[in-house]
Amino acid sequence: MNLADRLKGTLLGTAVGDSLGLPAEGLSAETILRRFGRMERFHLLGRVGFVSDDTEQSALVAQSLARHPGDLHACVAAFRRSLLGWFLRLPWGIGLATVRACCRMALGFRESGVASAGNGAAMRASVVGVFFHDRPDERRAFGAALARVTHTDPRAVEAALFCAEAAALCCRARGREGTQDDRLAMMRQALEVIKDAALKEALGQALKMSGEGLSSAEAGKTLGNTGYSVHTAALAAWCFIRYGGDALGAVAETISAGGDTDTIAAIVGAWVGALHGEEGLPQGLISAIHDGPFGPSHLRSLGDCLAEVKAGARPQVPAYCWPAALARNLALYPVVLAHGLRRLLPF
Repeated sequence: MNLADRLKGTLLGTAVGDSLGLPAEGLSAETILRRFGRMERFHLLGRVGFVSDDTEQSALVAQSLARHPGDLHACVAAFRRSLLGWFLRLPWGIGLATVRACCRMALGFRESGVASAGNGAAMRASVVGVFFHDRPDERRAFGAALARVTHTDPRAVEAALFCAEAAALCCRARGREGTQDDRLAMMRQALEVIKDAALKEALGQALKMSGEGLSSAEAGKTLGNTGYSVHTAALAAWCFIRYGGDALGAVAETISAGGDTDTIAAIVGAWVGALHGEEGLPQGLISAIHDGPFGPSHLRSLGDCLAEVKAGARPQVPAYCWPAALARNLALYPVVLAHGLRRLLPF
């Protein structure tokens, strides 16, 4: 196994799902089909893709792991600092729970997490799973602690642990494509970390439904496609089982289910990236993502850095240019607002 390839695949797969799904966020499956068709190219601003909070927070987690791979408390403290600094750069697409958590950090609260069952912790958890693919105790300890920086509800924390567990299993898989039965077995094994009854029931339903021949739109309506972590984890698992043999197909089908398209597609993208590696991802789409802060070059550097850290080295950890991030965010706010207003139109 080429760990650097799997780490880069996880981060770049997150970026592909995030940037492809962003223009369709909040839309129904029917509206997405009518306006965009099958989402296999970018639609936010021409044919250029832009990542949002899903990718950026995953990168911040990767940076914190690279700086403190063996010290849980130092890693969490580093993530808190970097998350607050990132928040002050005015990112768009950020969830309410994360906004509240960052405000608590700014006010000096020692415990920043809020009682939310949203999917903000799950969306950034896959890189933890791949980095600790061979160390389950650290994977779960770091995964839970990093989740609680913003979300303390047990459903949100366990959804993050499930995402990390699934990513670790994808990373360790020998056959990169596998069969639907192979992917079902991975999700069934990942389910073992779940204790919450509601989350376990939803994931169990998703696993059962994966063999029923439903469309993505039908699965989204049955399992839920909102930012509620229970819905997110269940629909992501279903999409990965059904379509994870093809990276672009898995992401496109996830978006076609509607709802919180960027986050759910980012999670599925991370899993297929961990399974197939960077070389199994759609290279044309990756090259079309804006290569500024948190762009493909930065994500590749982070993947290589994490692999070196895993091998015992202490390389310089790649950082992003915060003035460039702030400028990009401010420049794109009108575009994001225009897409938000467009969603109000009935055609």
